Amino acid sequence: MELVRAAQLALSCLDLTNLDDACKPEDIDTLCARARSPHGPVAAVCIWPRFVARARELLAGGPVRIATVVNFPTGEEPAGAVMEMTRKAVGDGADEIDLVIPYRELMEGASEPVLTRLRRVKESADGRTVKAILETGVLEDEALIREACRLAIEGGADFLKTSTGKVRVNATLRAGRIMLEEIAASGAEVGFKPAGGIRTTEDAAAYIALAEEVMGQGWVSPKTFRIGASSVYDALIATIEGTGPAPGTDGY
Repeated sequence: MELVRAAQLALSCLDLTNLDDACKPEDIDTLCARARSPHGPVAAVCIWPRFVARARELLAGGPVRIATVVNFPTGEEPAGAVMEMTRKAVGDGADEIDLVIPYRELMEGASEPVLTRLRRVKESADGRTVKAILETGVLEDEALIREACRLAIEGGADFLKTSTGKVRVNATLRAGRIMLEEIAASGAEVGFKPAGGIRTTEDAAAYIALAEEVMGQGWVSPKTFRIGASSVYDALIATIEGTGPAPGTDGY
């Protein structure tokens, strides 16, 4: 795919993210303004739960969706707290819930907590999109990644997401291929979201190419494919505008 076209598609599929620990309300104002780019809106903003109501006010009536995170980033929050946070986020206006699965329990051989947590969050999300964050860079082992994918799909996840962006190894093409293969094998209508470490237009284009290789030409759209990133935005805009390379920052 030609690079400008890839940049345009990636921008439309972008979950523009600010999950910095020091994020402030004015940072959300900036994020929401950037989400409505001169070249079209991004798919969503992805933010901490405490900022959902603010983003809803800023983005009201527009096409940009609001995603937030729960059980994040460790995957180890108490179940009751996760459900309460999910319900509050929905009440505040969240369209999408990005849930970190209890991946460390899976690594210890316990699969049931993954299913239980997903099913309960799906119920609490009341019809909103739920993305299961697998933390593939920690799982690492191919068999474990495949098991996590299958459990997440069985539990009702609408998307499989690689990573929190908070660990040493985040999105990789290797993990992405495994996840896409499992989505294809399941026959389910499940999307794919690489996240963390995607900083250049070439990075984004590589994931688009991978998704279309595994899932077929034309599969990539905001309904089935997202890119979770903060630092790739400027690079995509620079590619679209033909202003030369604009490498991403060291952010998410």
